[in-house]
Amino acid sequence: MAASDPEKLMIKADKLTKLSLTRWSADWKSAIGLYEQAANGFRLAKNYEKAKAAFEKASRGQEMLSSPWDAAKHMESAAALAKELSNWSEVADFYRRASELYIECGRSQPASDALAKAHSYEIKYGILILPYFSVLEDTAPDEAIRLYIDACEILEEDGKEQMAFDLYRAATSVYIKLEKYDDAATFLLRLGLAADKCNATHSQCKAYLSAIIVYLYANDFKQAEKCYNDCCQIDAFLSSDQIRCASKLFSAYTDADVEEIKRVAQSSTVKNLDHMIIRLAKKLPTGEVSALKAEQEEALDEDDLT
Repeated sequence: MAASDPEKLMIKADKLTKLSLTRWSADWKSAIGLYEQAANGFRLAKNYEKAKAAFEKASRGQEMLSSPWDAAKHMESAAALAKELSNWSEVADFYRRASELYIECGRSQPASDALAKAHSYEIKYGILILPYFSVLEDTAPDEAIRLYIDACEILEEDGKEQMAFDLYRAATSVYIKLEKYDDAATFLLRLGLAADKCNATHSQCKAYLSAIIVYLYANDFKQAEKCYNDCCQIDAFLSSDQIRCASKLFSAYTDADVEEIKRVAQSSTVKNLDHMIIRLAKKLPTGEVSALKAEQEEALDEDDLT
C-alpha cells in the first residue's frame, strides 16, 4: 500500500534524479516510471495540482532521455490538468511546449493540434465526447488568436493547408467577437488562398464571399468593393454561385434597396456559409445605404464633368 502512495512515489523519484556521493548520475528512466505512477494516483484522488506537477517532471525526464514524443504526451497531460484547475495561462504554456516537442519529432499535425487545444477543453458525458469548447476565446482572446495563427502556420509550412481550415474559421470567429472586422476578413482571404492551394474551390469561394459580407457588415463599402474586385481576378470565383450572390448584394447596395439586400443576405448561398457569417448577413445593411447611393451619384456627376 505504501508503495502506491503518490507522495512517497514522488519523493523516491526526486531522489533518483539528484546526484549524491553514492549516485553520480541521475536515473531518469526509473524516475519517470515513478512520476507517472504518482501522477495517475494524484489524478484518481482528484489532486490535480500535484498530478500536474508529476506530469511536468515526467515530461522533463523524457526530454533528458531525448524522447520528445513522450515528453510532449506528458506535457499535454499536464495541460489537461491545468484546465481542470482553470489555470489558463499554464494551459497555453503547456500546450505550446507540447507543440514544440512534437515539432522536434517532425510531427506537424499533433504539433498543430496541441496549439489548437490550448484554448479549448473537452466535455465528456459518459461515453459521449462532445466537440472542443473554446476557453481562451472568452478568457484571453488575443492569446487564442495567436495560438490559432501559430497552428495554421505550422500546417502551411508543412503543405497541409486543408487540415487548417477549421483553425482559420475559429480565428475568424474570435476576430468577429472582438469586432476586429478587418482582421476577420483578412483571415478569411487567407483561408481562401489555402483552399486554392488544396483545389478546394467551394471552400475558396465561400471564404471570399464571407470576407465581402464581413466588410459590408463593418459598413466599409469601399473595402468590400475592393475585395470583390480582387476576388474577381480569380477564375474559380468567376464561375461560382458566390460571385453571383456578391454581385446581387452590390447591385442592391448601389440601388439603396434595403429589402433586396435583406433578401440576398438570406439566400441559400449565404445560408451555406459558416454560422458566424450568417449571423452577420442577417443584420445587413448596417449603415445608411441611401447616403451611399448619394455619394456614388455625386462621384458619377464629377466624372461627367471631367
